[in-house]
Amino acid sequence: MASEKPYLAVTCTAPVNIAVIKYWGKRDEELILPINSSLSVTLHQDQLKTTTTAVISKDFTEDRIWLNGREEDIGQPRIQACLREIRRLARKRRSGDEEDPLPLSLNYKVHVASVNNFPTAAGLASSASGYACLAYALARVYGVESDLSEVARRGSGSACRSLYGGFVEWQMGEQADGKDSVARQVAPESHWPELRVLILVVSAEKKLTGSTVGMQTSVETSPLLRFRAEAVVPARMAEMIRYVKERNFQGFGELTMKDSNQFHATCLDTFPPISYLNDTSRRIIHLVHRFNAHHGQTKVAYTFDAGPNAVIFTLDDTVAEFVAAVRHSFPPESNGDKFLKGLPVKPGRLSDELKAALGMDPTPGSIKYIIATQVGPGPQILDHPHAHLLGPDGLPKPTV
Repeated sequence: MASEKPYLAVTCTAPVNIAVIKYWGKRDEELILPINSSLSVTLHQDQLKTTTTAVISKDFTEDRIWLNGREEDIGQPRIQACLREIRRLARKRRSGDEEDPLPLSLNYKVHVASVNNFPTAAGLASSASGYACLAYALARVYGVESDLSEVARRGSGSACRSLYGGFVEWQMGEQADGKDSVARQVAPESHWPELRVLILVVSAEKKLTGSTVGMQTSVETSPLLRFRAEAVVPARMAEMIRYVKERNFQGFGELTMKDSNQFHATCLDTFPPISYLNDTSRRIIHLVHRFNAHHGQTKVAYTFDAGPNAVIFTLDDTVAEFVAAVRHSFPPESNGDKFLKGLPVKPGRLSDELKAALGMDPTPGSIKYIIATQVGPGPQILDHPHAHLLGPDGLPKPTV
């Protein structure tokens, strides 16, 4: 790196992940260290992703950031924590390399632009993909090659799980400095090709209680949360990893639902109680259990993060019938043609027996749309200059 480039741009994408063993509660607020380990499934970026461009230039006079087209305050503590950590790692790497004098670019200011292709702050983990993408783009532009778990985690805890594809464990770690609180891949995205994911978008509105505040209150007031972290999760982690490795859908699905239910029970055990589920969420839970009971086995499983949207896991041979059951129970109001997004789903039919077994009066319009997707890879670099969200002047390109 003898000659310094006056301008360097990197664009990458990062995925959303959905926890099947949930993370809720921190042992260290500043370092974002969790009170329990967690396990997630990385969703495919064809359907859900964050795209981020980072540009450094000797001509920039200050750091700046744009999210979904709007300039935001780059002084936000979590964004600053990521930036500081990346610049520290870059300095450390360069100072340890005798051949390579400390490049001027370490002092360059950075401009960042980031966009999501899905609703932000609606209970779809936008902060996870967002901070994973930020960490990944900054690392590439500043020449950092170390494990980025700590950088991403400082932005949003679950972001460290979005640094890998497939099935990912976030180990809670024990050290006070958090050096051992890292994400690692349990199985790659190619491991379970039949697994499918359906996101039932109940509401795309911002939630009433944000995750950060919710977690703090739960840690302070919920005895159930403490019990869960210490007595329940360690065994569940081992069990879930085993089910994933064996591709055992019955075990995987049942444990996924139990863990989601317990997470929401800790929210109700928080004082004052927090409720992220709404009436439609509860009707989806009812639908899943009736569907499974009719088939005499766990064919579909739900999980809910801190929001009302359901994430459904199933195998490809069940998708068509379950989507038909959702359409029957929650008929689309006006957007029948746009109700199903993402992977194509063949039209399925419901038997009269299944309709009777569901035993639900249809509630039109309470599910806005369904995103059909599958397990996907970790962050990707986009090499084409036209993929950059910022122009050579470091400002957002005009949207066409």
